[in-house]
Amino acid sequence: MDQTKKQFLQKKAMDIRITGLKMVEKAHSGHIGGAFSLSEIMAVLYFDQMRIRPEEPRWPDRDRFVLSKGHCTVALYPTLALRGFFDLALLDTFRRADGHLSGHAEMNHVPGVDMSTGSLGQGFSVAVGMALAAQLEQKDLTVYAVLGDGEIQEGQVWEACMYAGAHHLDRLVAIVDSNRVQLDGTVREILDTGDLKAKFESFGFFVQSIDGHNVEEISDALKRAKAERGRPSMILANTVKGKGVSFMEGKNTWHGKTPDAEQFAAAFQELYQAAKEVEG
Repeated sequence: MDQTKKQFLQKKAMDIRITGLKMVEKAHSGHIGGAFSLSEIMAVLYFDQMRIRPEEPRWPDRDRFVLSKGHCTVALYPTLALRGFFDLALLDTFRRADGHLSGHAEMNHVPGVDMSTGSLGQGFSVAVGMALAAQLEQKDLTVYAVLGDGEIQEGQVWEACMYAGAHHLDRLVAIVDSNRVQLDGTVREILDTGDLKAKFESFGFFVQSIDGHNVEEISDALKRAKAERGRPSMILANTVKGKGVSFMEGKNTWHGKTPDAEQFAAAFQELYQAAKEVEG
């Protein structure tokens, strides 16, 4: 990846964080921690890898994206708006009763959302179904799914993995946003999921482990996953919950907490400074 493309994607990731934080400030609600750990992944997917048409959100041959950790719309909605699926001004309606940008991903009224999600584990099962449909119809598309590392404590995820591996669903590329922190504490404290690489490999997945904040590593891993034949892919993206805001990083208290005015100001200052540094 050349420096210009790298800088562009890093800047998009910062734009996603800043735009997401503005949404939360306006709504006084939203899940920041797991959205900020996801920002580079979203930037690379939507601005580098996915075959999509923002002007035609339901284009039949598009790649699909399922945010299985569906509460992290603070990353999803800004990404879709910045990519051109809908006007940025619509983000002001986030979590409002008279709008459709609900706190969890909503597909019926939000352009670019391929599946309504929020009940943890279920989104990944739908992504497996989409990959199966693409295989049966011999469609040249990729189904991308993002899971949380707390989410994979759900048994439904492993049922879906068993099916994907047994049916060689090579159109499925899943990503675990492994920030190691969930609502009530660390993943290890709540329910240690152990050696994820070995687990997913045992289900027949091609597994890669990467730095989930390195846009080059993310892009390269997605390319390798898409090229893999005869088995589904799983990317273990090592990330930091609340990435980009020092007082949020790695802390479960910022899973869904809303900052106060002073904290918002401090967070924006850090993000704008980081964005300037990316721009050089």
